[in-house]
Amino acid sequence: MKDVQNQEDSRGIDIQKVGIKGLEIPLTIQRKDDEDKVIYATATTGVSLPAHYKGTHMSRFVEVLNEWRSKKLLGIDIKGCVEELVKRLDAKCGYLKFEFKYFIDKISPVTNISAPMCYDCSFEGFLENYGEEDEEYKFCLGVKVPVTTLCPCSKEISEYGAHNQRAIVSVKVIYPEEEHIWLEDLISSIEKCSSSELYPLLKREDEKYVTEHAYDNPKFVEDVLRDVVLMLRKNEIIDSFEVECESLESIHNHSAWAYQAE
Repeated sequence: MKDVQNQEDSRGIDIQKVGIKGLEIPLTIQRKDDEDKVIYATATTGVSLPAHYKGTHMSRFVEVLNEWRSKKLLGIDIKGCVEELVKRLDAKCGYLKFEFKYFIDKISPVTNISAPMCYDCSFEGFLENYGEEDEEYKFCLGVKVPVTTLCPCSKEISEYGAHNQRAIVSVKVIYPEEEHIWLEDLISSIEKCSSSELYPLLKREDEKYVTEHAYDNPKFVEDVLRDVVLMLRKNEIIDSFEVECESLESIHNHSAWAYQAE
């Protein structure tokens, strides 16, 4: 049959990424507790396309991802999948991102009741100049961690209480493929940088503890960001990182926001 994608294109434009986005797929990943889990993930993937090709072969992306979906991935293992994509599509550069919900059982601080807490996470792989001397691969682990912040200024000026709110700390870390960072460890370290952790299930004794703990540990969005940055700097495995903290203010119709990349 005629292959239109392989026809010549005369416009002279190399495309940096072309592929598929929003592919829903089950994915098997390894957890720190050694229990493999099948999760629901959304995939975005693409490869470079030389100027002389009219188009890429979209079905091959799905074929490769379908072959890899049952492997017990640790995140860094997606390198093999990206390599297979660029080989199958005769490309030099490839990109793959899995976005997924990750559940961790959290125990309430006083009553010790366990319930699952959900976090938005991602695995990203970047492959440049495949098969050449300057070939480079990078892996990026991403998490979005909801926490509590309590305003130091509000506490200082108010006779009764202080306003607090939920904040979202978004972190992306890049580290060598021979190393590994568990999602559980990264999430826990981020939570410790806030005024208080969030919990999926709290009884009255727990709520009292969380409220008082946050009150004793007031933090601006800047405080949370700086504490997360210091924590990441101390991790010798990490090559580079991005941190974003958005505080969903309870007394304003806008968010407080801070960002740092190193």
